[in-house]
Amino acid sequence: MYPKFIEQEEHRLLHLIRERAYRTGDFTLSSGQTSKYYIDVKQVSLDPEGAWLIGTLLFNLLPKDTLAIGGLTMGADPLATAVSMVSYLKEKPLSVFLVRKEPKGYGKNAKVESSPLPEGSGVIILEDVVTTGGSALKAVEAVRNMGWKVLGILAVVDREQGGEELYHAANIPFRALFSISQIQEEE
Repeated sequence: MYPKFIEQEEHRLLHLIRERAYRTGDFTLSSGQTSKYYIDVKQVSLDPEGAWLIGTLLFNLLPKDTLAIGGLTMGADPLATAVSMVSYLKEKPLSVFLVRKEPKGYGKNAKVESSPLPEGSGVIILEDVVTTGGSALKAVEAVRNMGWKVLGILAVVDREQGGEELYHAANIPFRALFSISQIQEEE
């Protein structure tokens, strides 16, 4: 299915997520739901090895016509930076965009920060963890308002709690590197 090195990188990243990002307990999620586990992907994406693995694996999933990657700030920021760095090293440089939760309220009052991209540019929305899918749809709306074409949503982890179904209902392709089922297999 994948070249051997990709399988090794997936295995290593899954190990890092289990070791550093996955915790059990009582948590309230950004969706407002409560959960008996929490996944803090930033514990991996802000680490040099984790960033390299995430950047490489997500880069390999991008459609050929992708010109930029990004998503809602904070979760997508390290992911987009990692993918952008890998894209540069692979001589297929991609721009990064960051979507604020609210316009900054001064200067240009921008909701989306990016280098200039032409209207109709193909972009990918990145998410660290998808639960219900609402966060990524906010980013989708913001970039569509910029005149860009959303080619899909890529995530590191899918909690399998409705996000994928929401994206499919909105005709947005979705793929995650890992499902919560994969992460919990070795508990």
